[in-house]
Amino acid sequence: MQALYELILQRGREYREQMPRIGSRKLYALIQKDFAGTPYLPGRDRLIDLLSDNGLLLKIRRRKRYKTTNSNHPYHRYPNLIKGMVFDSPNQAWASDITYVVTNEGVCYLSLVTDLYSRKIVGWVLGDTLEAVYCRQALQMALDGLKQPEDARNLIHHSDRGCQYCSYEYVAVLKERGAFISMTESGDPLENAVAERINGIIKSEWLNVSEIPSRAACRERVRNAVEAYNNVRPHMSLDYQTPAQPLALLRENPRGCPCSTRDRLTNAQSASTIRRITRPNPCLIKAYGFSLFSEQGAPEPFRDASACMARAFWFSRIG
Repeated sequence: MQALYELILQRGREYREQMPRIGSRKLYALIQKDFAGTPYLPGRDRLIDLLSDNGLLLKIRRRKRYKTTNSNHPYHRYPNLIKGMVFDSPNQAWASDITYVVTNEGVCYLSLVTDLYSRKIVGWVLGDTLEAVYCRQALQMALDGLKQPEDARNLIHHSDRGCQYCSYEYVAVLKERGAFISMTESGDPLENAVAERINGIIKSEWLNVSEIPSRAACRERVRNAVEAYNNVRPHMSLDYQTPAQPLALLRENPRGCPCSTRDRLTNAQSASTIRRITRPNPCLIKAYGFSLFSEQGAPEPFRDASACMARAFWFSRIG
């Protein structure tokens, strides 16, 4: 029996050297396949205990967590405008979020702004604190990347209800550019799922793979990560394209280039995604079969019927 255990451990070491991050279940399946038909082969639990006793299982490092969202503040909170919506061209909606990064010099806070159509990171700043100024700098980078300042008009900016995004200064920038403000309505991260997912990708695939000696080194690593994320890394949600590729295709086909066939909605479905928008003096305009209102808390009312019709057409292209 001891000789069998030694053979199992030797095989386990070979697999662990070849695939350092393979999980215990997969490792057990490989060993079970290698020793199929061997008498007295230990069961799953006994085999996992054997591997654990000999240091062949993954060690999970528990990272200290840092809170980045403070929703206990006096600022106005805005409703969720993007729930159930699908976007078919860039700069229709952006999602913003903050995550923390641990370095040997202390914790840094990464503010990201992402385009919800292409999944491209359009703005980022690494700050030493959670002050709202860093979020505003990331937003300004995204705004500066627009071809025309008017491209921000009627764009939906989505975020959590943290004090940085609800602050007077941050909201003022969005209203000045004519953007709509959208926020999560609960603490559920699924309400800002794309931003949360991109935070995880940047950290797990670039920032947390090894120690970061300094804040300057962290900033350089973030810069390289954003460049690779936008232009090299393929995305399943984009049919294995990079975020830059749908934008290039859209330039070739200005009528619209959907990221993925599974992101498309039928016209009937798209009608159900239209959100009711109200103002103190709402004006109802019928367009493309939709009832469209201007919204309480929107940056400004529609200038005229043509502007409202254009907004309705924007919604109609979701399908």
